[in-house]
Amino acid sequence: MDSDYEEKLVNIENNVQDETSLAWKKLCEYVEKVAEEESEEFSPYEYLGKELYSQIYTLPKTIAKLKKVKKIMLYGSKLKRIPPEIGEMESLEDFDPYTSYDLHWFPYEITNCKNLKDSRVSTRALYGNYKHRKPFPDLTHNPVCYTQNEIKCSVCKKEVTQEQTNQLWITLKVGTDFLPLLVNSCSEECERKLPQPPKAFVPFPHKGGENLEQPTTEEYEDEYITTIYWEEVKEQMTQGGKNEINPTHKDSPIIKIKFGRKK
Repeated sequence: MDSDYEEKLVNIENNVQDETSLAWKKLCEYVEKVAEEESEEFSPYEYLGKELYSQIYTLPKTIAKLKKVKKIMLYGSKLKRIPPEIGEMESLEDFDPYTSYDLHWFPYEITNCKNLKDSRVSTRALYGNYKHRKPFPDLTHNPVCYTQNEIKCSVCKKEVTQEQTNQLWITLKVGTDFLPLLVNSCSEECERKLPQPPKAFVPFPHKGGENLEQPTTEEYEDEYITTIYWEEVKEQMTQGGKNEINPTHKDSPIIKIKFGRKK
């Protein structure tokens, strides 16, 4: 991996969107349209077209108005971040930003979408992904900044200034994916209320940085991936058994087939 690409992964980019552009104005117009029509799907590509869609790097805070939207379609976007207001989309069931390779993290507030069951995320691009364990940016020296100074605590919703927040990373399961989430915390009390991360990920909220120790890929595979040996499958088939392979890990029903015989 070249140094420029590595640097891109470990630094937070702020001020990502030109809010004077035609693309942004059209997107804001589309959000209002979807809200007014009480549509169940939010798919900005269809409204903006390819050229304008490629100029969108975040979503407006007004997505909080999309109370009826059940599905977000952001396939192939150039998005670099999702605003915390996604947590106010109370009907959201399906979140699809697949192949949005510049999305390395998500807001903690997405966990407030209690109906969210399905997701399709390009997980290889994420901080802390189990295959590559990409480093988390150090929030101590490179915090996420917002266009407004007053923001809400991710946990208790109290309004505080950006300077008063303690930003932390935490990995949790959202929909069908394990996602790195950004927490804006107003107090130690709120930090104590954060849920326990799943096994095979950093087991506590953290600030990131180069000294952060992450679990190995092997630990993840041992916890979540069912390994089936091809020789065992063939033996079962030749003996008249059913050709069934059932994953044993309900949280991540991935099956890896290896050639050879299990020792």
